[in-house]
Amino acid sequence: QVQLVESGGGLVQPGGSLRLSCAASRSIARVATMGWYRQALGKQRELVATVTSGGSTTFADSVKDRFIISRDYVKNTVYLQMNSLKPEDTAVYYCYLLLGSEYWGQGTQVTVSS
Repeated sequence: QVQLVESGGGLVQPGGSLRLSCAASRSIARVATMGWYRQALGKQRELVATVTSGGSTTFADSVKDRFIISRDYVKNTVYLQMNSLKPEDTAVYYCYLLLGSEYWGQGTQVTVSS
């Protein structure tokens, strides 16, 4: 079993930035895919960004030029740097880990509003 602990959500004005972090509870070496999904109120959960064990990244078209995903293999942590935030980025953001099975974090709220 692996637990994922997220941090970094909050309230930010449009155009602002936030950085989300997600730490795995144990070493996951370099064999896992990690990433972020989000779910806005009344909508389905959607992919935001993922990074494979080899460092390949995938982004949703809506965030491609604004968000950066990175990971620290030593700290077993994945980060999501969110820039130029828009109101439509408001959602609960979930950390994701694929290590044989899928694992999910508890979610962290991101609200973009003036």
